[in-house]
Amino acid sequence: MHIGLIGGIGVAATLVYYQRLVAAIEARNMRTEITIVHADVRELIRNNLADDRANQAEIYAGLIQRLKDAGADCAAITSLGGHFCFEETIPISALPLVSAVEPLDDFFVSEKLTTVGLLGTRVVMRTKLYGQLKQTRALALEEEIEHLGQTYQDMAVAGYCSPEQRTLFIEAGQRMVSDLGAEAVVLAGTDLNLAFDGQDPGYRVVDALDVHVDLLARLAVGEVRLGDVSRGT
Repeated sequence: MHIGLIGGIGVAATLVYYQRLVAAIEARNMRTEITIVHADVRELIRNNLADDRANQAEIYAGLIQRLKDAGADCAAITSLGGHFCFEETIPISALPLVSAVEPLDDFFVSEKLTTVGLLGTRVVMRTKLYGQLKQTRALALEEEIEHLGQTYQDMAVAGYCSPEQRTLFIEAGQRMVSDLGAEAVVLAGTDLNLAFDGQDPGYRVVDALDVHVDLLARLAVGEVRLGDVSRGT
């Protein structure tokens, strides 16, 4: 299975997706077939903040057509924040889309997590992962969403996490655990590995990127069927 990735949103997240997906496929002794197209993170941010789903979906459609022309069998968006127009993209996508959000609910159930705290973009935190968690309660630090979301955006665009930003995210996660009762903190922004990789925050962390990569790897080697895990064409 040839996997197509929409990357660049941001660059750091794309690198981690590529690195971890290749490792997961090669660990299964299978040939890796991946094509990545580059999206503009600043364009995505403008459309996200304006809730201009139609425009961003059209941009994705063009990128997905390029993936199809390169031989990809499916497409995935390497940004949970970038999923804000997922439903609008499906009807105009030239390839089936493999969501990074939809697999999370089943994953949390399998891990016996009933309440999780979210860190990511403003929209991801405000909508509690676009309202797609049906079996798990999601929460966020409501009064800090604007500040956390802006800090996340700054980090994603820069592709670098400062010590101050790292402290902000780690302490926000701790408050969701200690004050709000989260059983785990979900890195619901694919650039948050910049803040959390190599850290021991003292609470459980679930990287949503890893859940998506695992699904894509299983799809790539034929452990799951495309029709069972994708939406659209």
